[in-house]
Amino acid sequence: MTITEQSTETATVHHWIGGAAHESGSGRTAPVYDPARGVVTKHVALADDADVRAAIDAAQAAFPAWRDLSIARKQAIMFRFRELLNERRDELAEIITSEHGKVLSDAGGEIARGLEVVELATAFPNLLKGAYSENVSTGVDVFSVKQPLGVVGIISPFNFPAMVPLWFFPVAIAAGNTVVLKPSEKDPSAAMWMAELLKEAGLPDGVFNVLHGDKVAVDGLLTAPEVQALSFVGSTPIAQYIYETAAKHGKRVQALGGAKNHMLVLPDADLDLVADAAVNAGFGSAGERCMAVSVVLAIDSIADALIEKVQERVATLRIGDGRRGTDMGPLITGQHRDKVAGYIDIAEADGAKVVIDGRGIEVDGDADGFWLGPTLLDNVPTSSKAYQEEIFGPVLSVVRIKSFEEGVELINTGVFGNGTAIFTNDGGAARKFQNEIQVGMVGINVPIPVPVAYHSFGGWKQSLFGSSKAYGAAGFDFFTREKAITQRWLDPSHGGLNLGFPEN
Repeated sequence: MTITEQSTETATVHHWIGGAAHESGSGRTAPVYDPARGVVTKHVALADDADVRAAIDAAQAAFPAWRDLSIARKQAIMFRFRELLNERRDELAEIITSEHGKVLSDAGGEIARGLEVVELATAFPNLLKGAYSENVSTGVDVFSVKQPLGVVGIISPFNFPAMVPLWFFPVAIAAGNTVVLKPSEKDPSAAMWMAELLKEAGLPDGVFNVLHGDKVAVDGLLTAPEVQALSFVGSTPIAQYIYETAAKHGKRVQALGGAKNHMLVLPDADLDLVADAAVNAGFGSAGERCMAVSVVLAIDSIADALIEKVQERVATLRIGDGRRGTDMGPLITGQHRDKVAGYIDIAEADGAKVVIDGRGIEVDGDADGFWLGPTLLDNVPTSSKAYQEEIFGPVLSVVRIKSFEEGVELINTGVFGNGTAIFTNDGGAARKFQNEIQVGMVGINVPIPVPVAYHSFGGWKQSLFGSSKAYGAAGFDFFTREKAITQRWLDPSHGGLNLGFPEN
């Protein structure tokens, strides 16, 4: 597949509008790095107002025909896309690793979770059925139908360049909408690859468009009257901006924000299982995921033993280029790496103990890559910014607590409410935890409780703005609106005038 056009210096990733690559007239670009090498491998076009307008116009023009296409034809396209994506997933994983840096196995896992939503979308006829009530009054029937919104916008983050778009666009398209996707400018090629795959699957031109850019592109989607809904995943400050701006312009909004996920460990837990889970959930994808465990709340009596087991496991990890069979890759940019490393400095200055220091580690990769190894902090004060703020990197903090109740209070008083987990063999404690905890996604002996596709993804508090979660039944509700129809086929004898309010 051809996703770029070669220039004299580096390739440029252009937009995808109306079923073809669309060269921007803005003259603005941003660099795209190979994080494992620390070098610019290509540039991505940044949209101007004309590019935004072209993408929205293409989606708007394609909507009537796509809306009216038969269910059977839509479903066939979704099945074909699913098969193509499954067949070529290794190709997409290589693209993700080359621009994001995550190891190939992690990129493959991302695609597998995205495929779950595509598979859900193939079953859309069953999820778009309305309801019917016959003879609600004499000769009167009432029924409801679910209809698409029109043009919808999706703004996705850098950390899952395939999975997060796949949370939204298969559902939106299956429901009869047309889409403008704005992926992260840090790793734009996965979106272009999927756009070409959709075209190969038979999706009509203009139903799916990719618009690259920065705030110009974002604000264009937020304010355009033709865009009926916005889906977003990213940091909490941007999620709040997206929600407030889009809602002010009359749009439906899904805005999923940041997180500070805690894992509560009780004394009866299997510490080997806990240590495995903490390393996997804390350092997988270099900690660049909103469902990463970033805080372990450990009861005092088992904290030392747990830290020792985590140290043993981290010592076996290979950090380096994700194409070399390593366990953890680099961070997305040098700037982000430095920001994450800054939180280690903050924690240390606030009195935390750096048990494992990921700064300046030796790696199996280019020395210029954006490296930061797994970092373990102990006795992190809850007053520290390193505890309170989302770090979004491979930094795992241990906070020692005295009781189950103290752990629940720390989680519930936090500003985020995305995911959490408890590790215990006590069913009563687990049930109490799942009932009282104020978090949207809960794991019981499961560190990253991301729901399967036929449930819905989303947090509470400052991890979600608005009320709509991603995918599952909630996704189909978000991308459709219900129309209620009351009908009566009149017998001539039922005529006559009556100006009173209609009664049953």
